[in-house]
Amino acid sequence: MASTAAAAFGLKDASLIRTQGFIDGKWVDAKEGGVIKVTNPATSEELGSIPEMGVAETKEAIDAAAKAFKTWSKTTAKQRHDILKKFYDLMQEHTDDLARLITLENGKPLAEAKGEHAYSASFIEWFAEEAVRTYGEVIPSPFPNIRNVVIKQPIGVVSILTPWNFPSAMITRKLGAALAAGCTAVIKPPPETPFSALALVELATRAGVPPGVINVVTTQANVSDVGREMCENTTVKKVSFTGSTPIAKLLYGLAATTLKKVSIEAGGNAPFIVFDDADIDAAVAGAIACKFRGSGQTCVCANRIYVQSSVYADFASRLAEKVAAFKVGNGLENDTTHGPLIHDRAVEKVERHVEDALAKGAQLVHGGKRLPGGGSFFAPTVLSDVPADALVNTEETFGPLAALTRFETEEEVIKLANATPVGLAGYFFSRDVGRVWRVAEALEVGMVGTNTGVISQAVIPFGGIKESGLGREGGHGIEDYMNTKYIAFGGM
Repeated sequence: MASTAAAAFGLKDASLIRTQGFIDGKWVDAKEGGVIKVTNPATSEELGSIPEMGVAETKEAIDAAAKAFKTWSKTTAKQRHDILKKFYDLMQEHTDDLARLITLENGKPLAEAKGEHAYSASFIEWFAEEAVRTYGEVIPSPFPNIRNVVIKQPIGVVSILTPWNFPSAMITRKLGAALAAGCTAVIKPPPETPFSALALVELATRAGVPPGVINVVTTQANVSDVGREMCENTTVKKVSFTGSTPIAKLLYGLAATTLKKVSIEAGGNAPFIVFDDADIDAAVAGAIACKFRGSGQTCVCANRIYVQSSVYADFASRLAEKVAAFKVGNGLENDTTHGPLIHDRAVEKVERHVEDALAKGAQLVHGGKRLPGGGSFFAPTVLSDVPADALVNTEETFGPLAALTRFETEEEVIKLANATPVGLAGYFFSRDVGRVWRVAEALEVGMVGTNTGVISQAVIPFGGIKESGLGREGGHGIEDYMNTKYIAFGGM
């Protein structure tokens, strides 16, 4: 049986700590009794355990969602709005507990966890409002006896698969849209950070979401079989996934067997460009926010930092000075600015990227090593003179490594920035209005930050191009959870 020592979490409302899956309105263990241990990445201590579920539980969850869809899809938009609004209010009421859960299982500092919580809640608020804005249309007909009407209808049962780097926000960005549209859902949260997802389901239930509308299947060892079932089961009509590009391609292929609607937000390799006319202080602040948020573990993090030659030395020194002032540690400690990586495999990848860059001629400006003691900590690192063929420029690092590369011309840096098969986000700093337009249009990405390192908001169409994914979430996200139906009224 899955379990936890509730006192270890230190929550005001201990009933938010859930250690079971959730199927058809009931908290359940795995049929075969297996469990997954969940640890705090800052201390390596066990937080608790969750069920190791499999295909049988996944099928039950899908069947429960299908049964619930018959009634949930018939609720009015106003009814769904009201339930989502109550869900949002409950999230606000439990801000401290939900943020603490994020820090405990993910490691990010508490202040940053509160920021994620606010971001997460904003999706529920946004989609509560979107529920009542799923407008159809009337299209003038060329024939006098025909009236053309278009309506929107919920697509059906949705499979939701989320990553560990935003344990709360990646749930609500998908689930909020699904519920608002009138869909039901089966969620597979990450085994590294399941408690935030389970706490959200508890609050959604308190808000009045009926049994079967939301279901949660937890797994680690059986993830391949569970993922296949969530993508290939004919009852499921849509798959939404956030994670790495290789896994996205695999799931896309599985979903294609039944031509399901798919939303994918996959990996990035974001360029961050500093032109010689930039406000250097603003560019440094943007790089800090963009590169080191979540200790570099976000899909829209700056991964390749290109700085024009005439301001290269100035930018590098100011950036290194700021990074040297970081306080790395347990996210629950007040003076911590940056937390651990999610596990040792993540630390090993950063080590590999640093060693590769140094071997190819890069210079170590700051950091560059694993930090001693418990937990999965790596020193925030700045490298200069990083060659174009270094691993950090060709792979997404997902860690606290700022790799600086010098460039000479706008044309040159656009070519460097676009020399990747992915295209999620890109950033640049310039005070030349003409250049701002040219570069924003030239970057082959789905989202661009000009003179800012922060782009994420509930209201925007979040997503990428090329191998960074399909569809959009957030601002226009509800459309991906609805079918468009045309009705011709004859005999008028």
